[in-house]
Amino acid sequence: MERKEIEEKVKNFLVEELEIDEDKIYPEAKLKEDMGIDSLDFVDIVVIVEKNFGFKIKAEEMVGVDTYSKFCDYIESKVK
Repeated sequence: MERKEIEEKVKNFLVEELEIDEDKIYPEAKLKEDMGIDSLDFVDIVVIVEKNFGFKIKAEEMVGVDTYSKFCDYIESKVK
């Protein structure tokens, strides 16, 4: 799966499922501070990622994943 396709899928579910404003989604956007993602949203993200990308997010692997770009990097590393 191409990086552009990953970013598009992630952006789509953030806008559609979590109702995050599209202008808040940019590479350096902080997941919590800029996009307002909280722990309940994260539970939804785990389910959505599993459905869309076919793997389970492990909390310990998400340490340091604090921006949109890093989140896409994480997904990209799992789907290759």
